Amino acid sequence: MDEFFNTFLNWEYIWQVFPDLLKTGLLNTLILAVTSALIGTVLGMVLAVMGLSTKIWLRWPARVYTDIFRGLPAILTILVIGQGLGTLARDVVGTNPYPLGILALSLIAAAYIGEIFRSGIQSVDKGQLEASRALGMSYSKAMLLVIIPQGVRRVLPALVNQFIALIKDSSLVYFLGLLSEQRELFRIGQDLAANTGNLSPLVAAGFVYLVITVPLTHLVNYIDKKLRTGRKVRADDPGEDELDLVAGGKVGA
Repeated sequence: MDEFFNTFLNWEYIWQVFPDLLKTGLLNTLILAVTSALIGTVLGMVLAVMGLSTKIWLRWPARVYTDIFRGLPAILTILVIGQGLGTLARDVVGTNPYPLGILALSLIAAAYIGEIFRSGIQSVDKGQLEASRALGMSYSKAMLLVIIPQGVRRVLPALVNQFIALIKDSSLVYFLGLLSEQRELFRIGQDLAANTGNLSPLVAAGFVYLVITVPLTHLVNYIDKKLRTGRKVRADDPGEDELDLVAGGKVGA
């Protein structure tokens, strides 16, 4: 038991690695996750709309892209883009692998987020679209103003879950060989673990991951519960008929 605690819970190494974890690792992990989530969300929405299109030349490329990037291991995608594309994009990014790591994470996230959006949009009742068209809206306007907002609202918990997955997947970027100031949480823990022969720094890095992901997990549960139950109506809240009368009185006044 003493050997176990000395290997995984050596407080000397844990306190030694914490400053770098908080100052450098946490910042880079959040930059990688948030940036790739934003880019992946935009690309994912494009993929979702393409996947729902009636035009086969839009639908099939989206389907092929999604199948490839969801089917490949994340580490393989990161290596192919970070090392393979790195030789082609050297004039743009130089030898810095950081932007390519963000690109790889974004492309992976887009495939999953696109499917999340597509399922959310498809869950909206078809009558919503028909009613919008009956009011004179074009198909694109009805999708943009009526259908997509409802679909996105329904999949908010799944989107937060995907962001949690991105936070953890950001640890794979270390395979590209980041610079010292670009290291994320896992790389910092691994470097000290390799230098000391002790795994406590990795346990410390795992603790920081938990500090980020556990609150987000509870946030997902809270959002899901609110979306399922809706807003509670108090006894003193005016009903719909009462609100209509008030509105009618104001208009008449």
